[in-house]
Amino acid sequence: MNFDISIITNSLPYLWKGFQYTLELTVISAAGGLFFGTLLALARLSSIKGLQMTAAGYVNLMRSIPLVLVIFWFFFLVPLILQAITGAERPPQVGAERTAIITFIMFEAAYFCEIMRAGIQSIPRGQIHSSYALGLNYSQTMRLVILPQAFRNMLPVLLTQTIILFQDTSLVYVISATDFVGAAAKIAQRDSKLVEMYLFVALVYFILCFSLSLAVKQLQQKIAVIR
Repeated sequence: MNFDISIITNSLPYLWKGFQYTLELTVISAAGGLFFGTLLALARLSSIKGLQMTAAGYVNLMRSIPLVLVIFWFFFLVPLILQAITGAERPPQVGAERTAIITFIMFEAAYFCEIMRAGIQSIPRGQIHSSYALGLNYSQTMRLVILPQAFRNMLPVLLTQTIILFQDTSLVYVISATDFVGAAAKIAQRDSKLVEMYLFVALVYFILCFSLSLAVKQLQQKIAVIR
């Protein structure tokens, strides 16, 4: 009955700053996760047993642990480990923003790895043999023939995972990083306007994620037609 929309309009500059950080974290984590995830996928498909088992162990570990625990561990334990290694008097400060970027890249790499691995395996092996027959080595075959097709085939799934990543960035509030949700939470607690702020945040997330999901669905249909 006392819904006050003015608190939202008056807080838009601060909310926009938090939203920019959310977007920045999403883009950096998606790019880093895709890069390292592709390397992990190649390692999992490698004929070198040790490399294959190491990559598989990392992926299974990350996929079996909640993201919030990974954030906590990195934020609290890594400084203590660095202190033990360097012998410093105090634990070095990693920082909330740096922790968020590193942990999200580490975590998302495991999921992007499985997506890219499926994409690589979806390419007929005859293309690999044809590439070798044309004189291309393994690196050139992967870079010029296999990975571009795998990326195109799995693009809808990669974008869907990025949307999930965009939602998961809200977890950085546990280490006091000011993302979109964190900014709204601080305003809500300061002005005792929890309903207004959290409803606004939920509405923004719903509109963006639902719209992007529809766009991904259309893209998936177009890719299916091209195939």
